Amino acid sequence: AVAQTRTPPAAAPATVATPAVPDALRGAWYQGECSAPSVTLQLTARAAARLPTDGNARLIRFAETRTVENWTMGIGRGAEAPRILLRGTATALETVEPDAKLRDDRLPGATPVQAWRRCPAAPASVAALHGEGVAFLAALEGLEAACGTGSPAPEACVTTVMREGDISGDGKLSVAEIARMVRGATWLLAIADEATPEAVLATAGGGMLGGVAVARLMMESLDYDGDGKLSSAELGQDRLAFGRATGTAAGRPLRMEGLQEGVALLRGVMEGLMLDQQR
Repeated sequence: AVAQTRTPPAAAPATVATPAVPDALRGAWYQGECSAPSVTLQLTARAAARLPTDGNARLIRFAETRTVENWTMGIGRGAEAPRILLRGTATALETVEPDAKLRDDRLPGATPVQAWRRCPAAPASVAALHGEGVAFLAALEGLEAACGTGSPAPEACVTTVMREGDISGDGKLSVAEIARMVRGATWLLAIADEATPEAVLATAGGGMLGGVAVARLMMESLDYDGDGKLSSAELGQDRLAFGRATGTAAGRPLRMEGLQEGVALLRGVMEGLMLDQQR
């Protein structure tokens, strides 16, 4: 009789794999006044970036997403696999960030629910500090899809790089456009390291100089026609044609030592020409 009256254990919430964060929930969300929010939450298809006005940032890039009852749960990477639960509409959002030790069958548990809202436009302070980084975070997901493991073809990767980086719309990448992507990547690394707004601002200063340096190095390395911009053909040179270089049957292989001597000779000739131009 005791066994028959015992309360059965609660069933674990049903979880179903989902492709990404729903479209209606993506974008910027705020807490506090729209003119001076205390926290900004940026949701992309596979990431959540928490950007407080005072305090440490937090970035969760989702290795997978699931539905847990009426929540969408994004799960990060790492030993503790951070999680964030999302639910709402296009104008209102609720989130829960449970402790890493809380089991999935007890979600959302007693973790406080946080409320967020949309604002007509991003405050100038938020846009100035995080605008390029947030744009890069969204672009990165497209780059990973086109250029990552299992991507369809190198052509798709080059096309995506050009699409995400070409701000002017001329079909090429300038030094400034490459530097913008470098600054965005620098921001992303700072946010992933849970930087404060002051640290993000300081990183942006370093990214400004570093971005230009990297961009100029890329330009000098890949700008074959010397027009000061990178085209799709230059970006994909020798990469899109991978496997098509079949060589010729004439001649015979050089000794590697001889090849090294030839490389050193070519370098010496090029350096000599450069010195002559500088005189």
